[in-house]
Amino acid sequence: MSEITGIALFRQPHSDEATLVVQNEGTPAELFSCVELNGRSGFVIAPFEIKQEQPILLIRPDSIQQMPISALSDLSLDIPLANSFGPTGATRTHYAIDFANEHSQLELGTFQKIVLARCVDEQRQDSQTPLDFFLKACELYPRLFIALIWTGKSGCWLTATPEILLKGEGAAWQTMALAGTMKLEGELLKYDAPLKDVPIMWTTKNIQEQRVVATYIAECLEQYASDFKEEGPVTVRAANLVHLRSDFNFTLPDNAHIGNLLQSLHPTPAVCGLPKKNAFDFIIRHEHTPRRYYTGFMGMLNPQAQTSLYVSLRCMNIEQDVCHLFAGGGLLKDSVEEQEWQETEAKLDTMRRCIAIKNK
Repeated sequence: MSEITGIALFRQPHSDEATLVVQNEGTPAELFSCVELNGRSGFVIAPFEIKQEQPILLIRPDSIQQMPISALSDLSLDIPLANSFGPTGATRTHYAIDFANEHSQLELGTFQKIVLARCVDEQRQDSQTPLDFFLKACELYPRLFIALIWTGKSGCWLTATPEILLKGEGAAWQTMALAGTMKLEGELLKYDAPLKDVPIMWTTKNIQEQRVVATYIAECLEQYASDFKEEGPVTVRAANLVHLRSDFNFTLPDNAHIGNLLQSLHPTPAVCGLPKKNAFDFIIRHEHTPRRYYTGFMGMLNPQAQTSLYVSLRCMNIEQDVCHLFAGGGLLKDSVEEQEWQETEAKLDTMRRCIAIKNK
């Protein structure tokens, strides 16, 4: 049997089925620009910062298998885990330093918005497998895109994300602006999504943050789409959090250049900031924890059929002894450090719950 070199197991939102994509000959393609995705197909794993040791990876689908989630417990999924990165979690002090650095630039007007991320290390029990974590995420988060991926270059990652980067087939496509975060508590937890009639009061900061993202995406689409329609924002639920979301539906007349559109969209202000290049450069230079494949994107790319690419939020890198959990939040000039810290704590709970509760 050929050696497996790439694995992607994923479940679309509100689905009872999972898809397993396997590459078993050669190694996944390594790309260094989203534009290189033009004309290609496969399962894409893109990092926040594309560089030599951290490329875009494209798993060739030598094998594609669909199966019910209920049958996955019988799946033999041998994912090799290593301790490649060691401790990476930033402390509370590191976060305070990063916040002060970024907030000072917001007050000076250097940025309209910038996103601050952090990482927490949690111990992994030997009895807990990556497949266990995937199954628990599917159980806990039926509304989210769940993906478990492994390549020798990236290591093993699990993500549970609500944010579409690009989805569609033929000429009909969609994306979204997802920003602003509040934690659901008490009676509000009983409501499902979308939360059209729920009495949630959004702060000015959250409304402004979401508007910044929506405006940027509209400007990107003007370059590539023959027409687009924006709907929202509406309040939507993701795990025990709610966000503000605007949906964009558009016509894409040229599917051969999806990579160019991705180059323009990624990273969106929802995970980076504005002005985009200045915010990106500042994050790379000053953030304590390298993001790696957190706040990148992943999913199936197939311009001739259906493409479903999601921003890699609420994710963790699974190693032999430890899981590196990532979360972040958007900062504006009126952001308060303690409130932003608590927002990241709430987002980290999405992955913590997958680790803390083992599947039976």
